[in-house]
Amino acid sequence: MRNAASMLGVIGGLLAMIVGFFGFGYTELVRTYSEVGDALGHVEQMDLIRISSFLAPLLAIAGGAMSKARALWGGGLMLASGALMYHAFGFGVFTMFPIGFCVTGGFLALAAGKPDEPKPHF
Repeated sequence: MRNAASMLGVIGGLLAMIVGFFGFGYTELVRTYSEVGDALGHVEQMDLIRISSFLAPLLAIAGGAMSKARALWGGGLMLASGALMYHAFGFGVFTMFPIGFCVTGGFLALAAGKPDEPKPHF
């Protein structure tokens, strides 16, 4: 289960990076050229889109990478990434797979059979 959670988190994070590139790029385009915003629509919460475009893929990839060693932390990061993407971008054609992969990977990591072994951090 930890291997599946790891793969889902990393793949979901990579797909979220693509969504994030377009989200951040569109906010920059609207900010620079207001005519584009008039023609295609303005962004209401520009800071939320920009922060989510950076943090959501980062959380998903980090959660997927650490889910083998620290399943609870990795699962929490992947669930946080899925929630952040849903809050910022909504659930649509381009976000359904990143959100689905991150949430499924997060639940798989949390449901991993054995609990994490206590290890010293240093």
